[in-house]
Amino acid sequence: MVSNPTVAEHYLAPLTKALAVQELDSFLMEDGEEHKSLATLERILARLLEGGHTRSSVIVALGGGVVGDTAGFAAAIFQRGIDFIQVPTTLLAQVDSSVGGKTAVNHPLGKNMIGAFHQPRSVVIDVDTLDTLPDRELSAGLAEVIKHGLMADRAYLDWVEAHIDPLRARDKPSLVKAITGSCRIKAAVVAEDEKETGKRALLNLGHTFAHAIETGLGYGNWLHGEAVGAGLVMAADLSMRLGRCPQPEAARIKRLVAAAGLPTAPPADLSPDQFLALMARDKKATAEGPRFVLFKHGPGAAELVPNIPQGPLTQTLTAAQSLCA
Repeated sequence: MVSNPTVAEHYLAPLTKALAVQELDSFLMEDGEEHKSLATLERILARLLEGGHTRSSVIVALGGGVVGDTAGFAAAIFQRGIDFIQVPTTLLAQVDSSVGGKTAVNHPLGKNMIGAFHQPRSVVIDVDTLDTLPDRELSAGLAEVIKHGLMADRAYLDWVEAHIDPLRARDKPSLVKAITGSCRIKAAVVAEDEKETGKRALLNLGHTFAHAIETGLGYGNWLHGEAVGAGLVMAADLSMRLGRCPQPEAARIKRLVAAAGLPTAPPADLSPDQFLALMARDKKATAEGPRFVLFKHGPGAAELVPNIPQGPLTQTLTAAQSLCA
């Protein structure tokens, strides 16, 4: 079992009891994105070796995306791959990171740059774990909920917009519907393109900007979902400048992100030049420069767009910086 002290305090004992296994070895990693690192990965692997674990061992990841990504990567490479189970306890992990088989750790030069595709044997989601989730973390999860509607399902986006207040108030039926809807959208995309050779890249809507924010600020200063919130607004702005999104729809997206309790602009201390340098190292980037997931004709459908003209991109970055100021 891999978890962190905050989650383990609430849920390690009941989950241990529920598993009813004869042998359970627990490892608690530090909490926070800055600990999704090679150093933590090495400690997990050492614990597996010291504990005499074998290829028949199973890793259970109990926690948010940081725990799930790190524990999943350990499972992917320990003895060339062992089984693991995701038990996500944050909204962001429940709607996004626990589903799809992406596992990774961060590098100081880029987010999620060291990892592997390794599918969990099972994903077990209990919405009661959201009762102890801080409001800031809940809002971070809503960023990915909004993203799924923006990239693939206009009707789902409309439902999220109409229920944003109940979702923030932790209304259980609303949360179940949002989690189910987001998992449905993501699972369908992953089933079609597991290794991200095409369509799966659409799940990175807003993430080219978001990963630059996280890397530029230092991991852990902004939550991933907070960076995605700002990134979605910036992607909508760039789509608008390229004739891919009407201005009223771009404004609507900004209002929805704000209603979810998320930032609508990046931090003021990241300049357009810094953004460009950071985005050049994005996983989707090519020798010609960064590629962006943008809208086709407005919210509800997206596509990966290469060769973005420098002018509109600089305008989006400059406009975002002026909003921060």
